[in-house]
Amino acid sequence: MSNPITTRTTAPGGVPPQRTTGRVEREFTVKERRQWQLIVRRFYRHRLAMASLIVLLLLIIVAYFGAQLWHYNPQVPTPEFRTPPSLQHPLGTDDVGHDYLARVLRGAQQSLKIAAVVALLSSSIGAPYGAISGLIGGKVDAIMMRFCDMLLVLPLLVVAAALSFSEGGSITVVMLVLGLLGWPVNARQVRSVVLGLREMEFVEAAKAMGAGPVRIVFRHLLPNATGTIVVQATLDVAGAILGEAALSFLGLGVQPPDTSLGNLIGSARSSIDTLPWLFYLPGVVIIIIALTINFIGDGLRDAFDPRQTRQRR
Repeated sequence: MSNPITTRTTAPGGVPPQRTTGRVEREFTVKERRQWQLIVRRFYRHRLAMASLIVLLLLIIVAYFGAQLWHYNPQVPTPEFRTPPSLQHPLGTDDVGHDYLARVLRGAQQSLKIAAVVALLSSSIGAPYGAISGLIGGKVDAIMMRFCDMLLVLPLLVVAAALSFSEGGSITVVMLVLGLLGWPVNARQVRSVVLGLREMEFVEAAKAMGAGPVRIVFRHLLPNATGTIVVQATLDVAGAILGEAALSFLGLGVQPPDTSLGNLIGSARSSIDTLPWLFYLPGVVIIIIALTINFIGDGLRDAFDPRQTRQRR
C-alpha cells in the first residue's frame, strides 16, 4: 500500500519553498502454507530423522527388490555347506547349504511385513477406542480404561508365545497376536489427547449442530490427534520387530521353511563360535531397523508439535 508524503525544502538564497511528493512502498509478503506443508518442512529440517528415513527406504528396496534380482532361492539349499563369505556367496552359507544373503533378505521382508501389519492393527483398534473413551468420559471411560489396564499388565511375550504355540506359529498368527495385544498403549495415548480436545470450541460447536459421537470422533477428534497416532505407530513398528524377533528366537514365531530375522538368529546359536556372522548379521539388521524407525518417530513428533515456530519465506 502506498501513501503520498509531502515535504518542504528551502533552497539557498531565499528561494521560496517547493513542494515535492514521493511515494514510499512497503510490502510484506508471507507465503501461506497448509498444515501438512509445515509438518513436512519441520520433518525435513530434522537431519537425523531424514537420514534414518533414507536408510530405512534403502533397506526396504534392497530387501524386496534385491531379493528378486539375487539368483539364489532362500528356501532351496545349495550343495555347499557352512562356507565363509565369498564372491559367489557374499554372506556364506548356513548348516543346511542355504545362501545366507538370500535368507537375510527374506528374513528382513518378513520382519518388516509383520511390523507394518502390527502397527496398522494397533492403530486401527487403539485410536478409535481411546477417542471414544475420552469423548464419552464418566463410568464408560473408567470401564474401558480398566479393560486396557487388564491387557497391559499381561506379559505380552508370554501370552504371544502361548498363543503362537497353540496355533502353530505361522506368520499370520504372529501378526495377529502382536497386533491384538498391543493396541491398549495406542488407546491410552489417544485418550490423553482427546481429554484435552473435547473441551475445545470446535467440539462444542459440532455437538450444538447435532453431530453424533461417531462423527465427532472420526471427523474432528482423530484428525486432530494424528500426530500422536503416527508417532505411536512408529514405536509399534519398532516394538513389533523386536517382539517378532524374540518369538522367532524362541522357536514360536515364523516356522521353517520360511524365515525371519529372529528365526535366523535362533538357528545360528549353535554356530556362534565357528560361523559368527550367521548370528550377528541378522541382529545388526534388526538394530538398524529399530533405530531408524525410532529416529523417524522422533522427527515426526517434532514435526507435528504445534509449538514449533511457524516458517516464513
